[in-house]
Amino acid sequence: MRELSAEARLHHYARQVSRKSETGIHTAALYSAFAVIAAIVFGTLSVHPF
Repeated sequence: MRELSAEARLHHYARQVSRKSETGIHTAALYSAFAVIAAIVFGTLSVHPF
């Protein structure tokens, strides 16, 4: 197996870091969406219209 140049290693590392941070951003967005939905549901249940 041939060795990668320094530039290729840096590019590979940057892609890995980008992929990890992208996954974290998607996870945070998913959890925050669930939190907003839960806040809306519990907020509407706490109102007593009658």
